[in-house]
Amino acid sequence: QVQLVESGGGLVQPGGSLRLSCAASGSIFSIPAMRWYRQVPGKERELVAAATRRGSTNYADSVKGRFTISRDNAKNSVYLQMNSLKPEDTAVYYCNADVVVFRDVVESWGQGTQVTVSS
Repeated sequence: QVQLVESGGGLVQPGGSLRLSCAASGSIFSIPAMRWYRQVPGKERELVAAATRRGSTNYADSVKGRFTISRDNAKNSVYLQMNSLKPEDTAVYYCNADVVVFRDVVESWGQGTQVTVSS
């Protein structure tokens, strides 16, 4: 059993910043990969950023230079620092992780947190 709990969403003005947090808990052996997705109504869920436990990262072209993903492996947590936010960044943001549990790898999802960028 693995749970992902998110926090940090909210309403910000264009050009502002938000920091999303996600903490995993449960019978965790390791978490090879943690990711942030986002989704708006009528659109496909989009991979925003991903990070391995060794520190390798990748980003969607739309957020490169503005967003930073980071991990704290001791806390089984992942963060998304979002700067220079634009209205088109408005979406529900989801934490996602590949979690190694007993004899298996489980893909886990957070509940989602709303980010709204508006004046």
